[in-house]
Amino acid sequence: MLTLFLQAQPGGSSSMMLIMMGVMFVGFYFLMIRPQMRKQKQEKNFQENLKVGTRVVLTSGLHGRIAQVQDDGFVIETLSGKLKFEKAAISREMTESRFGDKAKTADKKETETEEKK
Repeated sequence: MLTLFLQAQPGGSSSMMLIMMGVMFVGFYFLMIRPQMRKQKQEKNFQENLKVGTRVVLTSGLHGRIAQVQDDGFVIETLSGKLKFEKAAISREMTESRFGDKAKTADKKETETEEKK
């Protein structure tokens, strides 16, 4: 085993290997870690900015409307009643793909009609 280390070329190959490992780490950071952190930040901002009356889709596939906003979660109103869920259960991707901008405009129209009554 010791003879393998003694046969290695001095200097050049070990520094080149360290440079390559550094380049790989930087590549992993920009290709994998940073986009994941950005996605988590967007998801958190989405969950923090939700308001009463917003239509949402949960990670389980449940569709509903936010009835109450609490410190530790939301009360979601569905056709079968009101259920309490954690904030992390609301999916930004599923909600945007299902409702998109329609959710915001539909909520505005419904609140306007309720105010008129």
